[in-house]
Amino acid sequence: MTPNPDKEAGFTLVELLVVLVILALLAALVGPRVVGYMSTSKVKTAHVQIAAYQTALELYHLDLGRYPQTADGLAALATAPAGAAGWAGPYIDKTVAKDPWGTPYDYVASADASTYKLRSFGADGKDGGEGDNADISP
Repeated sequence: MTPNPDKEAGFTLVELLVVLVILALLAALVGPRVVGYMSTSKVKTAHVQIAAYQTALELYHLDLGRYPQTADGLAALATAPAGAAGWAGPYIDKTVAKDPWGTPYDYVASADASTYKLRSFGADGKDGGEGDNADISP
């Protein structure tokens, strides 16, 4: 049987529509999972970064006997603040990173710099929240 040269080979409109429907169904099923993994990975990244800053803060505390002042913030881990006798840093390799949502980490030291609070405000960048908007702290 020889092919008919007058008949063009190709896909019919129905075949193309069936393929498009199948692709749309796959996207509808897979899409939410991918978005879920992205938000979960941002939360995990924030936890890892906070843990790294905690380690650097402990090294700073060992050298100076206190944590950085609130005004100095986490930048004191990368560059010596004024009057920081005993500073043996840098305690982090790079400049202070923002959290995975692009907001600076919230660092507050007590008045005598003997304790501190370090957290990310989450996706909304505001205090409190639930789900992706929840604050992330050690």
